[in-house]
Amino acid sequence: MKSILKFTAVTLACVALGPAPAAAQKITFVLNWVAGGDHAPYFYAQKLGLYKQAGLDIDIETGRGSAASAQKVGACVAQSGLSYMAGVLLFRGKGADLVGVMNVYANSPQGLYWLKSSGIKGVKDLVGKKIGNPAGDGARTMWPALAKANGIDPNSVTWVNIDANAKLGALKAKTIDVTTSFFNIHHIFARELGGDLGFLAWKDAGINPYGNSIIVNGAWLKDNRDKADKFVKITQKAFADCVKKPEPCVAALVEANGALRADNEMTNWHLVTILMSDDTSRNVALGWHDDARMAADYKLVDEYLKMEKPYDVKTAYTNAFLDKNVKMPPISPPKLY
Repeated sequence: MKSILKFTAVTLACVALGPAPAAAQKITFVLNWVAGGDHAPYFYAQKLGLYKQAGLDIDIETGRGSAASAQKVGACVAQSGLSYMAGVLLFRGKGADLVGVMNVYANSPQGLYWLKSSGIKGVKDLVGKKIGNPAGDGARTMWPALAKANGIDPNSVTWVNIDANAKLGALKAKTIDVTTSFFNIHHIFARELGGDLGFLAWKDAGINPYGNSIIVNGAWLKDNRDKADKFVKITQKAFADCVKKPEPCVAALVEANGALRADNEMTNWHLVTILMSDDTSRNVALGWHDDARMAADYKLVDEYLKMEKPYDVKTAYTNAFLDKNVKMPPISPPKLY
């Protein structure tokens, strides 16, 4: 967590740089992790030249966790990124100048995975266990809230640093007891663990804050509202188009990231659509941050994690760039494996 605590100093330095970030023509957009099905719309819009046609030079950069992407955007290393919104609220209280401009996961994507044969049945059984995930993973940021909501000490578990691609192997080898993962790759855990799959969605364990949102650096936003507006509207429509017809979107993703399998990322994307869909995304606008829900998320983060500096949660997000004519289309249940 040491790197996260540097937000205040780094953000102040960023503001002191003045117009430099705003003058940059290229917009670096850092993902929350390596490219996968959940990122298909960005690559689809890029392949069609939609960003370029709008005068935007979007550089999509691989991420190393939601906390890490938030730190990069807060430090002006990247103008925009994808990060877990509840974590963003916490980081903003530490001094990070972050603003959410479009929600992607209307439901929390976080899940706990374990082997049923271990005897684990829920959060209370994690006391004394080893949880493996990357150091910059957003689950670590929000773990204290989940632990306290279920009546256990957040420090009663041991965190083990492992690469995202090592989670399943470590679980099978029993070098860790539990891991965390986003629901959009649930099918991989289901396929690999079969009947020994133990799973609990955080939203079913009392914690359901907004998940990933597109964020931008606040200082950059002040001088680049026109660029932010174009980026958000193009991306919002790309997400809606990909829900309606995912094949070309996943094809664009695989083409830009050759090691991926189209069938796997198609299932990934279908699971993402479940996370995207709620009353607000279907009836107000796709990507909309609901005021009441954001206030509840702020309260949750403050209650369990404590804001270093309280602030008005409405300064942490804006819906100004979203097109209210673009709504979440209907979805069909995916085939997991």
